Amino acid sequence: MDGTLVDSEKVWAEVQLELLAELGATWTVEDCLTLIGSDLRDAVQVWMARIPEGVITADELADRMFSEVVEALRKEVTFQPGALELLQALRKEDIPCALVSASYRTMIDAVLGHLPPDPFAVIVAGDEVTLGKPHPEPYLTGAAKLGVDPANCIVIEDSATGTQAGTAAGMYVVAVPQWVTIPEAPRRLVVKSLEPLTPESLRSLLR
Repeated sequence: MDGTLVDSEKVWAEVQLELLAELGATWTVEDCLTLIGSDLRDAVQVWMARIPEGVITADELADRMFSEVVEALRKEVTFQPGALELLQALRKEDIPCALVSASYRTMIDAVLGHLPPDPFAVIVAGDEVTLGKPHPEPYLTGAAKLGVDPANCIVIEDSATGTQAGTAAGMYVVAVPQWVTIPEAPRRLVVKSLEPLTPESLRSLLR
């Protein structure tokens, strides 16, 4: 979702920079880049290591970071170029789609509030799996809920951790990097934008 469907990585970065500075941490845009696609539980440990001891607990930090990002996303989101068009084209051809995100369910709901009803057949949120990306569990969970073979799935990702998760799940990955570099690899297509993608072009990748 973040960075692939919507341009929310910028929102995440802005909240991190403001909140962590307020809590006495030194945190930069470059630091934000290292956490793109990370599970919130893992990110909290990184943030806590930068904050002076005793200022805030890990649970309090997670709650504040999470609530501020959710509030920003409820107000407004920017969809990535071609994202809505591709999603609508896939729905028109009855190709089942799952949203598999490291973001928690409440945050996903904030984004989905800007979309037409029921754009995805399945949603797997970061707080609904035991192991987050880059572990394959989130994508394997999505495939299982769709009732499809992982080998016949295409993952669309913008992050290195998400790409690793999709590959580990045995899926073909279309990478659309925004903030980070994702290298070419077997069963992986790296593109600059979702705009050229169509249901037929995605089908051709699995042939």
